[in-house]
Amino acid sequence: MSLAEEAAAQVRAWLYDGTIGRDTFHSVPEVAQRLGMSRSPVREGLLGLAEAGLIEFVPKRGFRAVRPTGQDIAEIFALRLALEPVATADAARDGSADLLARLRRHLAAMCDAADRDDDVSFAAADEHLHATILDCAGNRRLTALIAGLRDTTRLIGASTADRSRSRADILAEHEPIVAAIAAADPGLAAREMRDHLLATGRLLIEQAQDDGDESAWESWAALIGEAPARHTVRQV
Repeated sequence: MSLAEEAAAQVRAWLYDGTIGRDTFHSVPEVAQRLGMSRSPVREGLLGLAEAGLIEFVPKRGFRAVRPTGQDIAEIFALRLALEPVATADAARDGSADLLARLRRHLAAMCDAADRDDDVSFAAADEHLHATILDCAGNRRLTALIAGLRDTTRLIGASTADRSRSRADILAEHEPIVAAIAAADPGLAAREMRDHLLATGRLLIEQAQDDGDESAWESWAALIGEAPARHTVRQV
């Protein structure tokens, strides 16, 4: 890993845990000092995060986190819903012993992290499970694309876990996905993944609306084609 990649990884972690937020500006020299690096690799790493849409630079002020809007979330989940269920069906057609062992290992890691109230490890195991499924499509760009989309939605919060649903709830959404893959049922596997993505997207949209994006549900309905059951009209 290059110094620029190390700098980007650390700043990404700060974005996820809220150390770097939307309301505070930070500078390249500040980050370089905190990391004990020269400014050049830090600047390179930050430019990569800006290109990914995770931070924005403001002239004479520095950079800050970019908080996804309801429109961003709806666009991201429209893409994920188009791509991930197909990859999950491919995984069910694969059904190799090695694939199932890896998926069950990631599920076990999620369960262990949930028992320890470890959000970081839980999110990492969740991400590894999705990446393992996506790898079955044999398309590295697909895996990288979905990872980038997940990065953006994580800026809303480290996870929906324990904010709007429990870790046990999230784990319960992943278990039938793995079970359908193990049963070699592509159609069911795709449906289970779609249901999981819809549940996650709805909760993130709800969080965006709670954070002040009044058009979040409208963006979701326009792009996803449904009016979520959790949608409520606010009284003003």
